[in-house]
Amino acid sequence: MATMIVAERLVDAPAAVIFELIADPSQQPRWDGNDNLAEAPAAQRVTKVGDVFVMHNTSGKTKENHVTVFDEGRAIAWKTADAGTTPPGHQWGWELEESDDGTLVRHTYDFSALTDPQRLERARRMSPTNLMASIQRLAALAEGEARR
Repeated sequence: MATMIVAERLVDAPAAVIFELIADPSQQPRWDGNDNLAEAPAAQRVTKVGDVFVMHNTSGKTKENHVTVFDEGRAIAWKTADAGTTPPGHQWGWELEESDDGTLVRHTYDFSALTDPQRLERARRMSPTNLMASIQRLAALAEGEARR
């Protein structure tokens, strides 16, 4: 069974516009395709590996997201954990490749290092369709902002 799920799509917007929507956690509930992010406090814009940003889920849980990859305008990834705990190993990632045709947006979910057996069952149900839902919403926002 694959432990890395990937979805990608060409988006008609500059990488900088798309990246800003991803790297600013307060924007993430606007494009979350899983509809499980309620809100994130403002002023948490990610700027480097090691940053930790906080999200509140629709279930009422608070999550801390530990940034593991950061390349301004090109790539970002984080490992999610319940507040005050060590990340159990699954990672959400984004890669952007700008070209004359637009920006290729690649969204990944890697659970190859997941150590929590309770989360493993849910991770195995993740599919490219789930990831694509976030890309589609992100694309709509980014393309709208790029047209302004």
